[in-house]
Amino acid sequence: MKITSFLLIMLLSFSLCACAASVTPPAQTCKAAADATNGAATSPSGGESPGTYIVVTDQAGRTVHVKSPAEKIVSGYYISTSVCIALGAADRLAGIEAKAASRPIYALAKPELLKLPDVGTAKNFNLEACLALKPDLVILPYSLRDKADIMGEMGVSVILVNPESYTLLTEMINLIGKATGTEERAGKLNTYLENTRAELAGLTGGLTYRPGVYFGGVGSYLTTASKDMYQAALIEMAGGRNAAIGVEGGGWTQVSYEQLLAMNPEIMVIPSEASYNKEDVVSDPQLADLAAVKDNWVYHMPSNFEAWDSPLPSGMLGAKWLLYVLHEDVYPLKTLRNDAAEFYREFYGIEIDAGLIGK
Repeated sequence: MKITSFLLIMLLSFSLCACAASVTPPAQTCKAAADATNGAATSPSGGESPGTYIVVTDQAGRTVHVKSPAEKIVSGYYISTSVCIALGAADRLAGIEAKAASRPIYALAKPELLKLPDVGTAKNFNLEACLALKPDLVILPYSLRDKADIMGEMGVSVILVNPESYTLLTEMINLIGKATGTEERAGKLNTYLENTRAELAGLTGGLTYRPGVYFGGVGSYLTTASKDMYQAALIEMAGGRNAAIGVEGGGWTQVSYEQLLAMNPEIMVIPSEASYNKEDVVSDPQLADLAAVKDNWVYHMPSNFEAWDSPLPSGMLGAKWLLYVLHEDVYPLKTLRNDAAEFYREFYGIEIDAGLIGK
């Protein structure tokens, strides 16, 4: 009897050691099969405190095992950083993207973010700086898939996001909500977005006049939002018509003066973070015959809070601002200011100076 008990103990010890020595992802542990029905798995101890892991599919289609709750998060993308603030997960950020000081919303909502280490930009990501923070979760833009794969092979949980449409934006919010354990908050935010979308559809549904709108690029007004970009969707939601609907491309797309003059948009919009301003546009002699220039209908999107032309939680305010510009009789400035103040109060916990919002 003692011999049998001894053999059972030895067999159990061997099994546990085998689990602890496993090099498979955390969710693929001995208990993973038992937890598969609820999406959770228990991490092998491996010398560290046991933890629960969840399994998510990111926007690159990658299966990622994320510690739950993730206590140290690195966001290498201003859009995911803003989502973390809106979801109440900003206090768990251990590092963020570079140039944080250029994002007014950080100073307004979470000034402590400005003191965090940065991990570079999408064009110049600092892999070593990110790894040095020993994060439980890293959130990166789709363009950094190669870096995500490298870190994934090193056992770091990385999710890639790609919010280049309204549908992908809401999908991203749900993904980050699940990965950070803030699903209820994510659901509330997406409900706001959907309600706002329905509101815009109601306000613009009966319009008979939809002006042609040209959305300039960030780096140059001779680049524009191609038909599949988020900015193009803002134009449609605001009751406009994308003047560059025929321009093909997957991002900001180069156009010539001749193409822009042929489009002859009635309204020209300069994005929040553009490297040029209205004066640059209206003083360009090659644009003197452009309808938007002749009628002085060139507008710079507000930049006091966030880049409202980006697929951010506040992106719907960009659509509302554009609706105000295009159809002030349908959606006046006072309503826009009230709606913006209410949004930031609800999701960012701050009081903004709505008087800064205008054309």
